[in-house]
Amino acid sequence: MPSFDLTHVGDALLLRDAPQFVHEERMATTTLIAYLAEIDLRKLYAGAGYPSMQAYCVEGLHLSEDAASRRIQAARAARRFPALFEDLAKGRLHLTAVCLLAPHLTQENAADLIQAATRKGKREIEELLARRFGVAERLASVRLVPAVPLSAPARTNEHSGLTQANDLSALARTNEHSALAGMEPLPAVGSEVAAATERYFLQVTISKSTYDELRHAQALLGHSIPNGDVDQVLHRALKLLNRQIENRKFGARACQRVSRRSSKRARHIPAHVRRAVWERDGKRCTFVSASGHRCNASRFLEFDHVNPVARGGVATVDGIRLRCCTHNQFEAEQVFGATFMAQKREEARVTAAAARARVAESYAVDQGAPAEEAATKAQADAEAKDRIEDVLAGLRTLGCRGEGARRAAEFSETLENAPLEERMRAALGYLGKRMIQGRTVRVNGGVT
Repeated sequence: MPSFDLTHVGDALLLRDAPQFVHEERMATTTLIAYLAEIDLRKLYAGAGYPSMQAYCVEGLHLSEDAASRRIQAARAARRFPALFEDLAKGRLHLTAVCLLAPHLTQENAADLIQAATRKGKREIEELLARRFGVAERLASVRLVPAVPLSAPARTNEHSGLTQANDLSALARTNEHSALAGMEPLPAVGSEVAAATERYFLQVTISKSTYDELRHAQALLGHSIPNGDVDQVLHRALKLLNRQIENRKFGARACQRVSRRSSKRARHIPAHVRRAVWERDGKRCTFVSASGHRCNASRFLEFDHVNPVARGGVATVDGIRLRCCTHNQFEAEQVFGATFMAQKREEARVTAAAARARVAESYAVDQGAPAEEAATKAQADAEAKDRIEDVLAGLRTLGCRGEGARRAAEFSETLENAPLEERMRAALGYLGKRMIQGRTVRVNGGVT
């Protein structure tokens, strides 16, 4: 076993050997990135029991989340532009440089951009990209913060109502939306339970409409959460949202009554079956690799027939299992073959493209418009329909049904180029106004 105590090594020897170890590290890193690129291309992580390359690198190779993300990003970029492998191995580009360049590389600008970034430091490359492409918006981030010691009261931001350790409120002040003016400060932590509770610092940019909804929720919860603690407000909101989504997706209702309604669709899975499978499988993927590793994915879960429907599978508790999207596709390729599944996906893509073409042609015939203009309008109408369906799905998740929900979803289209969350707010506001107009509210025997 090599010794890492180098106190006996002379100065000249240290300076002589260090560059060689740097070279070996570059070669090892480049080789690992090449391996990751090939594993990713072949999707070998699925057979090993992992839902994604990120999970494989973190759980299987025991890399940190950041190290895994950077190496996966570099691997995918180098797979598209193989010259990056040589640049990494020879030290013309470092790993950080490749990750910074990756989102901007195209076939047209790759050679010029790589050349401009050669032998540059991180700050120089950031300045280069800022001049050429502008500054990207900062992504949301979450990190664990130390618990507040009992002997050191937490510092409180009087503007935000957020108590944070190590003066994290100073970071929140950089975002104007985080200043929840007028909220009462939280009391200092004063119990062992509170001090031992894990706390996470969340940094995120929100829209004005989301900010307004947050303030409104704080006002509504004024009696139960007098200090407007954002943590408690978000906890209640997310707990309610998760319960509603589980009800919709998995039939996870408190009522265990078996539905008597039947469906003629062969792939239909009754609610009571979904509930039982959801609980039995522990709300995560059940795929187990040949080495015995069970997939830990709890996102993008799907109900999978143990025996495929095409081969007579039925939707019973024993005949259904939870699988993540990756392993659902993996199982399908194992049963029907990768070529067959790729052909089916291509057929679906061609069918969708043909449907769009038929819509464009019908517009051209009905309105006498040029085919290109008609196709553009048809595409816009299709996108608008998709946006309406997204809002309608969200409203249904919140319990809104019927023609009123559809009218609210259509009303949300009056907001041009607005994100989904803003259109959802508009739709909910529309429904709220309709409810107020359609009924009176009696309070203590009076009418308001």
